[in-house]
Amino acid sequence: MDEHAPLESTGIEEPLDLVRLSLDERIYVKLRGDRELRGKLHAYDGHLNMVLGDVEETITVVDVDEDTLKEVIRIVKRNCEMLFVRGDGVILVSPPSRA
Repeated sequence: MDEHAPLESTGIEEPLDLVRLSLDERIYVKLRGDRELRGKLHAYDGHLNMVLGDVEETITVVDVDEDTLKEVIRIVKRNCEMLFVRGDGVILVSPPSRA
């Protein structure tokens, strides 16, 4: 894709077109609460509710050590075969890179 081509030539005329073009591809979704998802986009709607498959969820947890009162950051990962994502928690959706 020519990086200087008008968006219309790529089939993108409005924001949700970018999501539509990512159907059946792996996407990255950043959610409220320091959660991140990577998975295959199966379906979505205008509220950005999404159904993702083969999902890897990454949760960043910040705990406070009671003795030192310092923050301890933990990364928790889990995998799900299928996941429904409610759109009001979505901060960012990134399509796959098209190199």
